[in-house]
Amino acid sequence: MEAKKNPQADLNRNTGLYFLIGLTLVLFTTWRAMEFKTYEAEQEIVQVLNIQEDLKEDVPITEALKTPPPPPPPSAPEIIEIVEDEAEIEETIIESSEIDQETVIEDIMEVNEVEVAEEEEEITVPFAVIENVPVFPGCEAMETNEERRACFQKMVQQHVKKEFKYPPTALELEIQGKVYVQFVINGKGYITNIRTRGPDANLEEEASRIVASLPQMTPGMQRGRAVKVPYSIPITFKLQ
Repeated sequence: MEAKKNPQADLNRNTGLYFLIGLTLVLFTTWRAMEFKTYEAEQEIVQVLNIQEDLKEDVPITEALKTPPPPPPPSAPEIIEIVEDEAEIEETIIESSEIDQETVIEDIMEVNEVEVAEEEEEITVPFAVIENVPVFPGCEAMETNEERRACFQKMVQQHVKKEFKYPPTALELEIQGKVYVQFVINGKGYITNIRTRGPDANLEEEASRIVASLPQMTPGMQRGRAVKVPYSIPITFKLQ
């Protein structure tokens, strides 16, 4: 049986080709759409500088003031009288104060009249070797030097325990340690030259305050003369 239609008029003949062409166009369009990029438009900033035109001021017209010329100076007199100076002037003679080689100086001070003041030098003697140790108030009854030395050390320890106060800042921060204090008992029995060395400034300040509150003592004696005596003690700050 033969087909009734013309083979050239068959629409299904190139269906596969059309499908491939359409698929290709769709893939191309999709690829271009994915590759399409947009960029932000650059904003052009235009800076405008307004410069004011030069102001032209009208200069006022001034008139010169006509001042009259100054009067001429008075003329000299035609006749000049000469007056004789009859007053006598006494001339003052100023004598030279410089000394010549011929001038004799009569007032000569003899060497025996010059007094020379001897300046006493303070001597420092260690506490361990001094002849008479400084006497702490309350230790006057002790007779020997060794007894006074032991009494001195005992009284200093009691003074430290009595005046001891833990610094609030060091107590709050739980700072503790040993502070070494060195001081000097001068020739009048006063405490001077206090130096401290410890783990914290607050502890050093408290140790210095305790030592500075020591009472006046009888100064140490060396060969019958009051001398300076250095002394050092350790003060322990410990939290319990």
